[in-house]
Amino acid sequence: MSYQDIQFDLSGGIARLTLNRPDKLNSFTANMHGEVADALTRVEAEGARVLVLTGAGRGFCAGQDLSERKPAADGTPPDLGETVDKFYAPLVRRLNALPMPVVVGVNGVAAGAGANLAFAGDIVIAKASASFIQSFCKLGLIPDTGGTFALPRLVGRARAMGLAMLGDKLSAQQAQEWGLIWQCVPDEAFDAALDRLARHFSQAPTKGLAFTKRAIQASLGNDLSTQLDLERDMMRELGRSADYAEGVDAFLGKREPQFKGQ
Repeated sequence: MSYQDIQFDLSGGIARLTLNRPDKLNSFTANMHGEVADALTRVEAEGARVLVLTGAGRGFCAGQDLSERKPAADGTPPDLGETVDKFYAPLVRRLNALPMPVVVGVNGVAAGAGANLAFAGDIVIAKASASFIQSFCKLGLIPDTGGTFALPRLVGRARAMGLAMLGDKLSAQQAQEWGLIWQCVPDEAFDAALDRLARHFSQAPTKGLAFTKRAIQASLGNDLSTQLDLERDMMRELGRSADYAEGVDAFLGKREPQFKGQ
């Protein structure tokens, strides 16, 4: 499939997906959603060990392209619930379920659904000049794309309420300090930092990382006893993996491991 609104490449275990409507700050259209969905199918099927998601130009993603979700000429309102159900919720669920790290590089403004798309990543880094805006309140809406789930868990109720109900711009530095993202990096170091993460995860024990991702996600709904049982079961399975055997052999042999992701 040739893409119009995204760029996609998969080589050396690294899948790179770039939202590519820079003149519109990479805001989502139905076509872009379709292309992203197709690319994620390739990520799942073609042996990727890490997904890197970023944006083209000066923005990461400005959320929904409102020109596609305005009232019709006769005044009939759009069904925004259908938009969430058809596009944004499936996207967050797919990113959440990918059996590999999802690295998000926020290269500029991330607003509305774009901000919450970023927070759906596993490791999120941002340029120092980037910012995050929960702009929904300016349209009489709620934070979708998992925003009402992620925000209070990442920053607590008070800050989540402030971000969601005021819609103020949050700098990348503040986002790091509040625990919304992993790292804020100088603009000039951003590309190199993103590449380092991609290379690191392309050579890492992918199955173990996938289980780590699942375990941390499950902990949000589990009690301690259930979580301890899950850890036991996962450790049992991972202890039988080729990567664990390689990791132990490399440690005892004082050499760098050569993980296969299995």
